[in-house]
Amino acid sequence: MNRALRYAGVAAATVALLAGGSAVAFAAQDVVHTPAPVVATAPATATLTAKTSATTVKAWQEFRITGAAKGIKAGTKVTVQQKQGKKWVSLPAQAPVNANGSYAIRVKLGIKGVNELRIASGSTLSPVVQVTVR
Repeated sequence: MNRALRYAGVAAATVALLAGGSAVAFAAQDVVHTPAPVVATAPATATLTAKTSATTVKAWQEFRITGAAKGIKAGTKVTVQQKQGKKWVSLPAQAPVNANGSYAIRVKLGIKGVNELRIASGSTLSPVVQVTVR
């Protein structure tokens, strides 16, 4: 019985020494090994391209705007915007960006004359494309 108590006491002392010693070892490691500074990289700027399937259409005739979205997550909606006077107005024509970064939107316009269109996703805008409606 005394032997069992002695072993228990030695085991408890050993655990205490190891725990205390390992804490000192870990603290020494933190002082000696500091992590390398993280270099911040600039996020890739998002870009959109736009190309129309037709440059001239009849009123309410459907055409497509296709393009590529770089730096924009797949599934994000892109919207067609039309210049009306001095303002850009979002049209109800939207499409998600595919996994490969492409998109295709069906569009119908009724305002006759030269229409200026662009694609928008948040603050990212495509170059302006023109479609003439007759």
